[in-house]
Amino acid sequence: MSTGWTPGVPAPERDDLNTCVQCGLCLPHCPTFRVTGLETSSPRGRIAAMRAVQAGDAPVTGDFTRFTDECLACRACEAACPSSVPYGRLIEAARVQVEANRPAAERTGRRLAIGGVMGHRRLTRLMGWGLAITQALRIDRLLPRRLRFAAPRVTVRGMRQPLAQSSGDGPVAMLLTGCVMDIAFRPVHQATLDALVRAGYRAVLPDGGGCCGALAAHAGERESARALARARIAEMEQADVIVADSAGCSAHMRTYGHLLADDPEWAARAAAVAAKVRDAVEIDAPPGRPVEGRIAVHDACHHLHAQGIGPEVRRTLRAAGATPVDLGDGGRCCGAGGIYNVLEPEMAATLGEQKARAIIATGAPVVAVANPGCAIQIGNHLAALGSDVRVRHPLEIVD
Repeated sequence: MSTGWTPGVPAPERDDLNTCVQCGLCLPHCPTFRVTGLETSSPRGRIAAMRAVQAGDAPVTGDFTRFTDECLACRACEAACPSSVPYGRLIEAARVQVEANRPAAERTGRRLAIGGVMGHRRLTRLMGWGLAITQALRIDRLLPRRLRFAAPRVTVRGMRQPLAQSSGDGPVAMLLTGCVMDIAFRPVHQATLDALVRAGYRAVLPDGGGCCGALAAHAGERESARALARARIAEMEQADVIVADSAGCSAHMRTYGHLLADDPEWAARAAAVAAKVRDAVEIDAPPGRPVEGRIAVHDACHHLHAQGIGPEVRRTLRAAGATPVDLGDGGRCCGAGGIYNVLEPEMAATLGEQKARAIIATGAPVVAVANPGCAIQIGNHLAALGSDVRVRHPLEIVD
């Protein structure tokens, strides 16, 4: 049976598409549908579009590309779905098809940015130094607004901060250094290493280090994502536990088994590594210091929807003596979505401002955020609204 998918390129699987019964229970949970009210901006609408391509009734280009690009891949629909539709898997496969059909110049630019720069630690560090210098000189104010709102705050001091590993006889916990985390959130890395030591682990860093491949996978750059997964597996597979202090990274690394399932050399190794992955907030460590007062909690989508993590953040804060405060927005996505705020700036800005206002409404002086994209997006929107609410990783708060 002929389809509209490009031959030889991975595509959404028919069995996955057939799990959707078009009930519509996902609609009120979808951030883009809640903003636009359009069926084509909903998970049900996007799955209907995928089915149309599957049946050969529509091309991958044009409207299908637009529908797919507008999705945040936050997976709120997946968590709400009574039929357990694997929407995250569907949208990533659809994006592989979309990327294969983009104009060559556009495709090359995206591939260089995601796989070329973010996929190489030295280039990522070089980019970090560039950000640190331009921000110190305040030249970054000349950048377009969407780039400013997507860029992390990087300092020369932060770039130079060493990370202290530990020695001892406990089980080995290896921390993913990552890409954005390594240049803009090194204090979070140190807080995570400290927490691992308090939990009885020997906390170490991988030789080399770098991106887990999440950004590439979300953008449809499947081969870049697979290459980065192999690199991280080779570096980290000897550890007893593999820890990521970014919600997006821990969620993605848990899919390594599926990502490399068709690779006979790597499939078993990928599945073994995926089984060892823990998000940093899942490590049951005593707090490093007491914390008083109210702490607002932003649930990153790749915590709440992709991994079912939420109570762990609150448990970490309560153990230190703080009072966690939920936001009144039902866990809506902040609009960061990896590089979504660069590619879809208008929708991202709407969602970012909504999230910032929900945080301000709590009256808490600090908000706990366990994902770098969320932290950047929320911090920039809070600043734009004139708020002095501080954005901190949960483990950083209690370190």
